[in-house]
Amino acid sequence: MHALLNSTWSKPVLFVVCLSPLAGLGWRALHGELTANPIEFITHATGDWTLRFLIITLCVTPFRKILHLPELIRFRRMLGLFAFFYACLHFTTYIWLDKFFDLSEIWKDIAKRKYITVGFTAFLLLIPLAVTSTVGWIRRLGGKRWQRLHRLIYFSATLGVIHYYWLVKSAVIRPLTYGVIVAVLLLWRLFASLSKKKTLRVSAATVRPLG
Repeated sequence: MHALLNSTWSKPVLFVVCLSPLAGLGWRALHGELTANPIEFITHATGDWTLRFLIITLCVTPFRKILHLPELIRFRRMLGLFAFFYACLHFTTYIWLDKFFDLSEIWKDIAKRKYITVGFTAFLLLIPLAVTSTVGWIRRLGGKRWQRLHRLIYFSATLGVIHYYWLVKSAVIRPLTYGVIVAVLLLWRLFASLSKKKTLRVSAATVRPLG
């Protein structure tokens, strides 16, 4: 497994896999299989994949520690950028195909419909994460500040789940499933952080000089 994750072709393969949802949408479009409401279908599909990629990105850290696969970190940036990519497609579908770039209508929607307000906020939170995803930005910001900034993904994923839940109203099984997964991933991080702090306190107490 370690050799497979470290191989030179693992990233290109993952890149192609991450594009497969878009290819699937293109295939359905070519064959007229986007249902009776294609705009709604595309909007929901791109929104679903945004949440899925956010969740997959959040899974990298716990999986690499639990499964002892540190090589998984190689793919986190790509997965996060694909989450942003599908979020851009989701947002573009709304402002272009649904609203035809009518800014006044878009702002009315953002102000009046709480699920759109929350979804728009989740999208905005992803922008600084995508912009600062490079090694150069890590150097500019410093490791700790960069890590603090990229915790915005927690809020974006949470708001994404709320956006989805408020949107569907009655068919809530899928957004609730996403919500449970996000909650588990965030709780894991909380317990891991508390455990690390406890370990550091114990270590400090152990090496403290007597007298």
